[in-house]
Amino acid sequence: MSPRSAPPPPVPTSRASDEPISAGEPLGGVVLAGGRSSRFGSDKMLADLGGRPLISHTLDHLRPQVAALAISANGDPARFAAFGLAVLPDPVPDHQGPLAGVLAGLDWAAARGFRAIVTAAGDTPDFPEDLVTALRVAAYSSRAHLAIACTFDAGGVAPHPTFALWPVSLRDALAEALAAGERRVRAFAEARGATRAIFEGRGAACFHNINTPADLAAAETGVGR
Repeated sequence: MSPRSAPPPPVPTSRASDEPISAGEPLGGVVLAGGRSSRFGSDKMLADLGGRPLISHTLDHLRPQVAALAISANGDPARFAAFGLAVLPDPVPDHQGPLAGVLAGLDWAAARGFRAIVTAAGDTPDFPEDLVTALRVAAYSSRAHLAIACTFDAGGVAPHPTFALWPVSLRDALAEALAAGERRVRAFAEARGATRAIFEGRGAACFHNINTPADLAAAETGVGR
């Protein structure tokens, strides 16, 4: 399977696009891997963690929680060929950050009949295994369409907006925001009425990401625990 190939599309849902995502509705999953790894010094998504690429840990965590999976990444897609997943370049120029990756994911999802995606950062190898369930519950219970993961820390609620449920209906608004210069994932999400999925009792460490070789070395000690 080529790196740009994709799984067969799900049967499109008959639910109205303005209804919140239900518990049984299929979702697409998109791993955000479009960063430049400037603090790491090399492509950190392919850095070795526990004998396999860093991104593979994120993929393995997200795969059983969604109906189909893709990678949002720029550059040569062939470097991800071993994963057999669609590789989605930013649909806008100039490496505009994770929001551009979200837009790429929404375009991919729309073509496959999904009404929403869940995103996860590719440099966060050990996020909660109930991520998608928690995001679904938060969105549905508040009748919201967009939900972001949050934990508590000493300063209060700590949002982790690259871990979020995004409705496909936001595509046009997101494209317009990017064209207007918006780059902040949290700001965009909250301006669109995002609700919070609170992961109580687990702390911000469950969404800890790897930015440097030192972070990777520290994460190595926790692999397999």
